[in-house]
Amino acid sequence: MDKLWAPWRVGYITQIGKTRKCVFCKILREKKDRKNFIFMRTRYSFAVLNIYPYNNGHALILPYRHVNDLSKLGKEETIDLIELLGSVQQRLGKAIKPGGFNIGLNIGRVAGAGFPGHVHIHIVPRWKGDVNFMPILTGTKVISQSLNALYQKLTKGKS
Repeated sequence: MDKLWAPWRVGYITQIGKTRKCVFCKILREKKDRKNFIFMRTRYSFAVLNIYPYNNGHALILPYRHVNDLSKLGKEETIDLIELLGSVQQRLGKAIKPGGFNIGLNIGRVAGAGFPGHVHIHIVPRWKGDVNFMPILTGTKVISQSLNALYQKLTKGKS
């Protein structure tokens, strides 16, 4: 069996099933954007770096309001969320220059939503060759940039 030393995951693992509180609502209440990697805010929505990313720059776009489905958002909230998605894509494009993006939602636990109570959009930057031999041969994904360095790049010191 292959092993990957990842001590930063213990906080996440030890909390699974222990809390019924929404992690996204929790970071909003804390009002510590830098600590929680919230890098953009609008009237109804915010963008945060995924602390367990699939790829460098993996971000989440969420409404402030805790709802489990897009259909429960008002028209202004929906427009704001989609406009923020476009702004995040543009900012990531300028900051880290990916060749493309995967953008999607998982609605409901059976669809893969890790946090099904608070709807969120994933945006995952992609580069040609970003799936190399590591995940294929070793089952290990390499993330090439720290969250702190990326946060700095995305906010350019604004936070």
